[in-house]
Amino acid sequence: SLSVGLDLPGRFLFAILTLMTLIANLVFIEEAVYIYRKIPSSKSSIIIWINAAAPVIGTTSCIGMWIPRSTMFTEFTAAVFFAVVIHKFLLMMIKECGGQKLLLRRFENCRCKISTGPCCCCCLCLPRVRITRRTLFWLKLGTFQFAFLRPVFMFLSIVLWTNGNYTLYNLSPKGAAIWINCFVGVLTIIALWPVGIMFQQVRTLLICQKIIPKFALYQFILILNHLQAAIINILAMQRIIPCAPPLSSSARGAYMTQQLLIMEMFLITLISRVVYRRRYNDLEPPECTAEEAGDNKQTP
Repeated sequence: SLSVGLDLPGRFLFAILTLMTLIANLVFIEEAVYIYRKIPSSKSSIIIWINAAAPVIGTTSCIGMWIPRSTMFTEFTAAVFFAVVIHKFLLMMIKECGGQKLLLRRFENCRCKISTGPCCCCCLCLPRVRITRRTLFWLKLGTFQFAFLRPVFMFLSIVLWTNGNYTLYNLSPKGAAIWINCFVGVLTIIALWPVGIMFQQVRTLLICQKIIPKFALYQFILILNHLQAAIINILAMQRIIPCAPPLSSSARGAYMTQQLLIMEMFLITLISRVVYRRRYNDLEPPECTAEEAGDNKQTP
């Protein structure tokens, strides 16, 4: 239940935000049905996962807004789901190129640039790397480790929280939260690096597949769900966001984060419907060799 009573403007605001969450979920369900019917099964599940990121984050924020004591669980749930989405986005770019085999054929004579963000955007001296099966394996592993380890740290945090050793807003060196958050931050940066490398390599090839607006939406969700929330939490802990009894500074910061995310994820859900709602035609296969061309001419 709500920890504080709501006046009439507060109830109106909560009702509007709840309605926006409901509309976002209905839009996603309609879009998921369209993708399931119109797109090959090899791509549809991945695209549905990626489209679900904004509605899921909006829904968890709405639950946290109505039930303040569930904030830690809703934030962890949204973070774990988006960790899987990061891995799925990398797989989607590979699928859009025709799969791993065709991607290797297209870029067999190319070298990919690894001096990209967020890890090595300033390391321009790094050599370019050939795109091989081993390269793709390491790129996939970079995102998969986050999708696997983020739920593990979520479970560890909940266990410590039940024992009184973990407090979400306690970032003192003696607390467990600061160390878990720092380690998760490092894993996040490592996971984002392969996505940036792959995007730089395929963005020209997949421009007809609207990969640039898709990547922009993915980046917006990442920034709003992680960076925006972290900034507001820091401002609340430093008492820059003042308390308003009976709400403490941390509680007001959590409310601000949840309400902003509901509105932002609502808009991103509507934009995603426009970007992803199209026919997913496969790309033209890589150019055949001279011998294959000669064989085709001799075929009646």
